[in-house]
Amino acid sequence: MAEQSCLVTNDWICGEYLRSRSQELTDATVQHIGITVVSVLIGLAVALPLALLARRGPRFAGPVLGLTTVLYTVPSLAMFSLLLPLFGLSAALVVTGLVLYSLTILVRNILAGLEAVPQEAREAARGMGYGPARLLWEVELPLALPAVMAGLRIATVSTVALTTVGSLVGKGGLGNLIEDALPSFFKAQVLTAAVLCVLLAVTADLLLLGLQRLLTPWTRISGAVVPPSGPVKAEASASGPVKAEASASVPAKTEVG
Repeated sequence: MAEQSCLVTNDWICGEYLRSRSQELTDATVQHIGITVVSVLIGLAVALPLALLARRGPRFAGPVLGLTTVLYTVPSLAMFSLLLPLFGLSAALVVTGLVLYSLTILVRNILAGLEAVPQEAREAARGMGYGPARLLWEVELPLALPAVMAGLRIATVSTVALTTVGSLVGKGGLGNLIEDALPSFFKAQVLTAAVLCVLLAVTADLLLLGLQRLLTPWTRISGAVVPPSGPVKAEASASGPVKAEASASVPAKTEVG
């Protein structure tokens, strides 16, 4: 009886809430994951060509990095309001905003990783007949992976948090549950949705960390350090692997709706 009455007494921890609202929690979690994954993948696809453009020289790097930094500073409410005439009250509105926020972290980390590739590796590849495209995909990007993966982890965790802001238009995943529960101060729903957000962020970071270790085994063999957070400044070692150092120049953008 005590466990069943926790909804009536509005307890923070309520097993009855989990049992009675399991489908609602599942749907919100699936939506949250879907929006996060799509946003990060699109952000990565957009960030790569921007980073390649930026490394062509200061004439391109200044505008690209400046624009992505300005976008990052726009508050989420203002960002969604600016995008509203284009996308309406849809998931595309939320995804577009999250993609724009991810570009600062992803572009800077990809650029840092590419710039850290040893010149000796490039010259050796060119001597073997590698063209620009093959040099990029088979030499430069693999050596830049520690920096790229570090940025991807930050962007993913940040996106998990920012997805909750999508509740402003009803597309915020777990953020929808938090917003619905606040007017009546439904404690169990607020706590459960918040805990699930944290678990999603931690799980995503651990999965990407595992993928990073799988794709960059040389960082463990050579003792290279890959930062858990923060855009990176990468340093090239003569032997090839990239050693990355964390920089606190751009903190992860996290807001809870």
